[in-house]
Amino acid sequence: MKKTVSYTLTFILLTTILGCGSSNKTDEKDNGLKGEISISGAFALYPLMVKWADEFKRDNPGVRIDISAGGAGKGMTDALSGMVDFGMVSREVHASEIEKGAFPIGVAIDAVVPTLNANNPLLNELLQKGLTRQMAKELWMNEKNLTWEFFLGRQGNTSAHVYTRSDACGAAETFAAWMEGKQEDLTGTAVFGDPGLAMAVQKDVLGTGFNNLGYAYDEKTRKPNQDLVIFPIDVNENGKIDQEEAFYDTKDKVIEAIANGKYPSPPARELYLVSKGKPEKKEVLAFLEYILTKGQELNVPVGYIAISPEKLQNSLKKLGINPN
Repeated sequence: MKKTVSYTLTFILLTTILGCGSSNKTDEKDNGLKGEISISGAFALYPLMVKWADEFKRDNPGVRIDISAGGAGKGMTDALSGMVDFGMVSREVHASEIEKGAFPIGVAIDAVVPTLNANNPLLNELLQKGLTRQMAKELWMNEKNLTWEFFLGRQGNTSAHVYTRSDACGAAETFAAWMEGKQEDLTGTAVFGDPGLAMAVQKDVLGTGFNNLGYAYDEKTRKPNQDLVIFPIDVNENGKIDQEEAFYDTKDKVIEAIANGKYPSPPARELYLVSKGKPEKKEVLAFLEYILTKGQELNVPVGYIAISPEKLQNSLKKLGINPN
């Protein structure tokens, strides 16, 4: 049975209003474009969206961009109801949503990674063994009270404390898809939001959870956040983490592994902006053009992977945009 807890998110504003770009006004251009763009949804895409919006504002200070993070489910709901111009969605768009008018554009690639508390008393053994799909199913898809020794093949009483997401989100849907299930199949203590789930594991020595890359790693150091380590996936399921599976010590190595196909997909996945029907507003189309062209240069520095040139061109054609 899922238990639900909440944590105060002191280190992230869930609603950001980007009313200014560069503080140096002489660096700004004014292309004469004016209007408002509203965006809500996936925590996974939030950090990159903030960067894109800030850079777009440098050339278009007359455009106001409102961004809020509340999960992929909220993003999709807000987009289909017309409450926002875009919903940020960190999972595949369902056929039923397409039938309701969802118009998805792929804008970046990232991944969900399983996490452990860095102070787990059995940490070294767990990191050497890694996490198989079957182990993940045992942890997140049953009602049993398991011990960490159980996964190491011996008796013991070090309880495994499992955390999941309480909100409808792409991270949980994608992580569950790797285990051949759906978000509603996940068990454990349910916590709201990507930051909240990271904090829950950070506070629990025996905890395990999962996060989008942007919340598992520190943006400045590129290493896992304090008191977190990544639970490496044993991709070939041989009972140990081989050298080619050991790429989690920095965010950049994980990104490279995703790009090279060494990290499984799912939990690697494409991130989307979804609108209700094809966008029509000039400012919205201009922002999309920026994201699909110059904006892709920010993907890797911020911690994401760029969409392939072929997909980008197809998306521009889909939108009726001919980039200069």
